Amino acid sequence: MLNFGKAEEGQRINSDVKVIIIGDVAVGKSKLVERYLTGDYDPRRLTTPLSLYRKAVAIGKDNDKSTVTVDFWDTAGGEKFNSLHAAYYYRADVCILVFDVTRKGTYLSLEQLYKDLRKHRPTLPCIVVANKVDVDYNVTRKNFEFPREHNLPFFFASAADGMNVIKIFEEAVCAGLGQRKYGENEFLTECLALYDSNPRQKR
Repeated sequence: MLNFGKAEEGQRINSDVKVIIIGDVAVGKSKLVERYLTGDYDPRRLTTPLSLYRKAVAIGKDNDKSTVTVDFWDTAGGEKFNSLHAAYYYRADVCILVFDVTRKGTYLSLEQLYKDLRKHRPTLPCIVVANKVDVDYNVTRKNFEFPREHNLPFFFASAADGMNVIKIFEEAVCAGLGQRKYGENEFLTECLALYDSNPRQKR
């Protein structure tokens, strides 16, 4: 089990941003977090039903950087965790909604997952991620209606090779900071100026 930066239950009050990751079972949520936190990927590594991780994230330009503390909340997904939803969404600043491009059912589940999210947090910033594109990069040519219908930022990603992983989490942290400070849902574009101009991990 990945234990990098594991957050203690009582630490939440001291964090600057809470990022929640939701999606069906085995869409790769934990692997995306693992890749971001450690730069590593191990398909054999098991995850737990609920994992909390903490990372100090540097933001800003080279001559004006600061550090924010980010908590990442990751569940294994599935209906059996519905009872956790109220607490899971509580005080969240941004949501990453993940589906697996190799399993159509996980894409179809987005609508209900998004509905549940909006029931608890009507204006929480949300980013949609199509994971596991390394299985067949031709999938990046497809159009996915869900993020467009809901006007949500959308990324193709691969936890296996790192495609867009850093960019996704950087934008999530930016959106979360904007939500925490301004309570607004449209912050992704402006907040990217906070980050250094170094090339991001993408494909």
